[in-house]
Amino acid sequence: MKKIISITCGLFLFIGIQSQAQTDKNKNKMEKQTIYQFKVEDLSGETFDFASLKGKKIMIVNTASKCGFTPQYKDLEVLYKDYHDKGFVIIGFPANNFGKQEPGSNEDIASFCQLNYGVSFPMMSKISVKGDDMNPIYQFLTQKAKNGVEDSEVKWNFQKYLINEKGELVKVYYSKTLPTDPEIVNWIKS
Repeated sequence: MKKIISITCGLFLFIGIQSQAQTDKNKNKMEKQTIYQFKVEDLSGETFDFASLKGKKIMIVNTASKCGFTPQYKDLEVLYKDYHDKGFVIIGFPANNFGKQEPGSNEDIASFCQLNYGVSFPMMSKISVKGDDMNPIYQFLTQKAKNGVEDSEVKWNFQKYLINEKGELVKVYYSKTLPTDPEIVNWIKS
């Protein structure tokens, strides 16, 4: 009788563990998102739908006009011009989270980018990329529970997030990595 009770208890414990594992697996499947669910506003106030980028590789960069990394706009523009006809797009998100290095309005930012760097890649409205008011797209980019790949923290301006053709996060590069770094260029070409 003790054997039957022990076996029965063990069986229920095993079933409970398996059931919890399946629940956790389903929860992770449900929470994983893609970039395509997001709609944001561009610098001119128009809606930009990430679903329009299905099948393209994407680099998302938080930008600032008064940062030591601001000259990366030049490299970003070169990269965009070289590869945008080959299924690659760069999306810039101005943010004032670091050292108040992006204090201007959307109009000021648009003027600065065009005048100083001839930026032609899509630039979105200024957002917050960290803190309590973090924009939902950056919640996706920085939280493994949402992107299914990794947790990250936006450490400074010009941090780069690479998104594959399926809308999934694949890699994060911090500010010091230039947009034209061979690893990034090889990823774009692959």
